[in-house]
Amino acid sequence: MSRYALHELLELHEMAAFKTVCMTKNKTMKALVSDDALKQILEQDIETSTRQLKELGGLMSSALSPEVNT
Repeated sequence: MSRYALHELLELHEMAAFKTVCMTKNKTMKALVSDDALKQILEQDIETSTRQLKELGGLMSSALSPEVNT
């Protein structure tokens, strides 16, 4: 049995999908932007989004894996 309710898993999935879209947009925009300050902001957001997506993936994996009784 999952330790999260179904609506919580769906919300995790929705957040991961949104972060993925935002990160894709930032990566695309970074290649088109000529202002160095804006490029730096986009790069920081890409790094943050990558870390957050890894965390969300870990939460979803642990929520979907069977519980281990120790």
